[in-house]
Amino acid sequence: MNAIRWGGVHHSNYLKYFEIARTDLYRARGGNYRDFEASGLFVVVAKVQCRYHVPARYDDSLKIVVEIDRISEAKIEQSYTVLRGDAKIASGSVTLAVVDREGKLQRIPETLRIPLESL
Repeated sequence: MNAIRWGGVHHSNYLKYFEIARTDLYRARGGNYRDFEASGLFVVVAKVQCRYHVPARYDDSLKIVVEIDRISEAKIEQSYTVLRGDAKIASGSVTLAVVDREGKLQRIPETLRIPLESL
C-alpha cells in the first residue's frame, strides 16, 4: 500500500497562530500577559471561527495579521488573516472574555483595554 504524503499544516495549528499573534500584539503595545495573570485574571476564548482558503505547507513563511474589531465591557472581538506572501491562507475571528481564578466573568480591565485600544 502506498502512503499518502500530505505535508500540509494541520488545521488545528491555525488557532495556535491566532494565539501567538494575539499575545505578540498585546506585548508590542506594552502589555505583559504574565503580569496580567499574576493579578488573578485570565483571558479565555469564548468563540472562535476559522476559514481555510488554501493549504499552507510545512516550512512556509506565514504572516498573521490581527485586528481589534470591538472592545466592550465584557468581550474583545478580534479578526485574523493568515498570509503567505499575498495569498490568503486562512481567516478567522475570536471572541475573548476575562475571568477570575474561579472562572467568573469579569469586566475588561484597563490594563488589558488600554494597550489594545491604542491601535
